[in-house]
Amino acid sequence: MKKIRLPASVTVKELAERLGVPGAQVITYLMQNGVMAALNQSVDFDTAALAADNFGFEAESEEALAKEAAAPATTGTTLRPRHPLLDLSGEDPAKLVPRPPVVAVLGHVDHGKTSILDKIRATSVAAGEAGGITQRIGAYQVERQGRLITFIDTPGHEAFSAMRARGADVTDIAILVVAADDGVMPQTEEAIHHIRSAGVPLVVAINKSDKDGANPDRVLQQLAERQVVPESYGGEVPMVPTSAVTGQGIEDLLDTILLVSDVVSPPRANPDRLAVGTVIDSELERGRGPVATVLVQNGTLRIGDNVVVGRVYGKIRALTDDAGHRVKEAGPSKPVLISGLTDVATAGDVLQVMETEKAARALSELRTNEQRAKVAQPVRRITLSDFAAVQGETKTMTLVLKAEANGSLEALRSQVTKLEDPNVTIKIVGEGVGAVGEADVNLAAVSGAIVIGFNVHPDDRAKAAAEELGVDVRFYDVVYQVTDDIMKSIRGMYEPSFIEVYQGRAEVRKVFTVDGRPAIAGCQVVDGKITRAATCTVRRDGREVGSGKIDALKRFRDDVREVARGYECGITLDGFADFAEGDVLEAHVTEQQNI
Repeated sequence: MKKIRLPASVTVKELAERLGVPGAQVITYLMQNGVMAALNQSVDFDTAALAADNFGFEAESEEALAKEAAAPATTGTTLRPRHPLLDLSGEDPAKLVPRPPVVAVLGHVDHGKTSILDKIRATSVAAGEAGGITQRIGAYQVERQGRLITFIDTPGHEAFSAMRARGADVTDIAILVVAADDGVMPQTEEAIHHIRSAGVPLVVAINKSDKDGANPDRVLQQLAERQVVPESYGGEVPMVPTSAVTGQGIEDLLDTILLVSDVVSPPRANPDRLAVGTVIDSELERGRGPVATVLVQNGTLRIGDNVVVGRVYGKIRALTDDAGHRVKEAGPSKPVLISGLTDVATAGDVLQVMETEKAARALSELRTNEQRAKVAQPVRRITLSDFAAVQGETKTMTLVLKAEANGSLEALRSQVTKLEDPNVTIKIVGEGVGAVGEADVNLAAVSGAIVIGFNVHPDDRAKAAAEELGVDVRFYDVVYQVTDDIMKSIRGMYEPSFIEVYQGRAEVRKVFTVDGRPAIAGCQVVDGKITRAATCTVRRDGREVGSGKIDALKRFRDDVREVARGYECGITLDGFADFAEGDVLEAHVTEQQNI
């Protein structure tokens, strides 16, 4: 394989020139791996190394100290791209040994995820150890039939997806917990979408099977309707009846995990190399400074190792296992609490051991500089307007659909799935009723999807997540506009469109009357800003009661062009005057989107 030297940040155009391939081919490869960058946009070294490997080159960093960390990945045939440092393709097969499978437990709230985890821990940890667990580090190991299983104790499937959105590759198997008395619920469906997007094997635990009113058969039918087909129906998904109260089925669940691990994808690692792992959680602990829970995924982590975690570096001062015991080293699939970092790490960041402290500090500084460059010129994931940029290959357009009601969602899904094109497949990886939330954005980021909202709007956290992760979120109120935009994008005919851009929000504190009728809203701007050119939607108790273009915007008696957050103003709207105290005016402007 030819070698090629690349800088820490390189434009797609320059990368294509160095590889000697057309820029469209590089864009195609990046898009297939969840990253969309135009010719003049920059990608970091790891992303460029992936592309270089795909075209038959072995990438080397131009920064000598970064060479130690540059482990180029291959595209392989896995369902999900692995972080380059976690790829085992470059390992000597003779040095790879079995490691414990890593399992995450997901499901609807109150269906018993935490109870099952607690029961597994209580029944599987040796009696002398159970009382000795002095802390929870977000992950732990249990023993079954002389073999270990590692469980990741995440807050839920949103955290599961968020970690993958940051590039982590942690879980080998996902356990979906469904209560036998409740059946499939909205968060169950979200969890299914996240697991399917992650591409990991699935085992279903039908919990609360001992309760009155339990109906496991109904659960099987509901899951089958959502393409999670049980083995008893001729599918491939194991279903295990459990009870976190009595312990029923817990041992069967552990046996099933081991069986699936052996049959589907036996996890392996090389313990005789410098450690690589992923941060599960981190915090600033009084008396100890920054600490992080790390799951070692390859190699062996030891006290005294020099490490880099994302943009943070340090020297391992202490390792503590899930039982609260100090240990000297941790091998593959072993979760440990580490101390000695210079700052708090980010959950989902990859930890790697470096040969020297100097090399660790240099790589940390290099990544910090790369991050600053990314902020200056962010790399976007695929958007509708970008989709037609790549020609000549069959492509998949991945969507997440949200609507205000089930009827609207069914209509939207029906119309979208009817769209046909010989070169494009449309795939829906998530759907639901209600506002676009942070979980939807995280799912889209992981899947390289576009979020389509129909008669709904995002919450504040979803807006922030979409901006941070570069997810394209679009909103419509007419179905044909959705299908029209998708088909124009597919065919490369996407015309400049007009979109609504949120500006700010103001609360009505007092209503002033003219001729005895409410006419002027005395407001305080509580978010963003209000401009004279905006149109306002008036909401009362969360419901839309009217709208209109701003007719007058005043500060005291003066007409003004805009009012910033925290200031008071008077607003009159063209076509609406029935204001009431407590109303919320949401301002937006219509802008042309050139694509």
